[in-house]
Amino acid sequence: MFDNAAESYPAAAGAEMPAGPLPPRPLRWLFLDLNSYFASVEQQVQPELRGRPVLVAPVDSDTTVAIAASVEAKRFGISTGTPVWEARRRCPEIVVTLARHDRYVEFHEAIVAEVWRHIPVTHICSIDEVACRLLDNENSVATATALARRIKAGIRAHVGECLTSSVGIAPNRLLAKLASDMMKPDGLVVLTGDQLPHALFHLPLTDIAGVGPRMGRRLARAGVNDIRQLCALSPRAAGAAWGGTHGDRLWYQLHGFDLPDIASQTRTIGHSQILSPSRRGFAGARLTARRLAVKAASRLRRKGYSTGLVTLGARFEQDKARWAAEVKLAATQDNFVILAALEPLLDALHADGARRPGGCMLRQIGITLSDLRPLDGAQPGLFDAPAGTQARGLALSRAMDRINARFGRNAVSVGPLHGERLDAVGAKIAFGRIPELSEFHE
Repeated sequence: MFDNAAESYPAAAGAEMPAGPLPPRPLRWLFLDLNSYFASVEQQVQPELRGRPVLVAPVDSDTTVAIAASVEAKRFGISTGTPVWEARRRCPEIVVTLARHDRYVEFHEAIVAEVWRHIPVTHICSIDEVACRLLDNENSVATATALARRIKAGIRAHVGECLTSSVGIAPNRLLAKLASDMMKPDGLVVLTGDQLPHALFHLPLTDIAGVGPRMGRRLARAGVNDIRQLCALSPRAAGAAWGGTHGDRLWYQLHGFDLPDIASQTRTIGHSQILSPSRRGFAGARLTARRLAVKAASRLRRKGYSTGLVTLGARFEQDKARWAAEVKLAATQDNFVILAALEPLLDALHADGARRPGGCMLRQIGITLSDLRPLDGAQPGLFDAPAGTQARGLALSRAMDRINARFGRNAVSVGPLHGERLDAVGAKIAFGRIPELSEFHE
């Protein structure tokens, strides 16, 4: 069901459905997706941008790419990933504004609080997406639709009039997400059990989370080129085509079954940064890597983990080639131990870069901490540093956390070895992970 429209999906001719009737699949999930979120926030806080094509960029450079585009900009074919120079060519009137990630987190928290006024938030899926489980007294089409309209209106009234959203309602979370994408901007779509799976047959496979180019090729080798063909298989055959331990889950989800989530745990903590054009030499990249390492270590301590593996990743400027190296270390939370482990990796990066035709010019640098262990389960190794040294480094690291939390980011940091100025490193919003506000003080 589409809001404000009489359209519904009839049974698709020739669709091969499983033998026997399917059990009832009531509406269980409401999925809310904010439209053009970063750009809409900028239009909310900068009224002069309202109604104008807006592009949000990470740095002030025509060589960077959009991380968001307003609804008006999307009409010119501008979207996330469009180079700024290309956006200016397509739309000379476009306004480019720099990202303010702390502001987006503040608005996110206000939006989540508004949703809670109407229904508990079950999952925060990303900075601009939340999923809410419907109770038995909320899952009729009429009741769920009215609830969605109240939430959408509440966000506009209490958070910002520029913040429109698209809502999907369906028997499971995957389908509710797909439904929210069917009508944008400001849409409302309900997928009921009797519409499934044929209501999905017009969608490309790539609309399903997890179906990228590689998975698309895998499915094609099994004779699956669209959602209709996938749903026509038996669950076991669909699982074999998908691969993996839980490959048949998708078949059941597309048919409207609400399956329990698979438990997951934090496996890595990391940060990366696109370097500004003036900081792409090795000296600037090195300082940024050190700052990212301290930032990741602060998150590590806050989550109660230790790390046993540090990875340095980079992308070269000239040909965009990727580079990575890692080093094992005894389980630690200590800034200074992690920075010491990072030094030989930086030396190796410098040596490799020096042999390249363009020299060691770097576009991106990143740090990943892995082999994570809960702090209460981390055991000291036989050749670990003396307990006194460990205690002093960790105590100083924690003191830095407290000072930065109170007085702001970079109130205190680990200084560069040669007196250079630290490259600016702020919290960034990645797909699937929302920074805590405390990260903007790290």
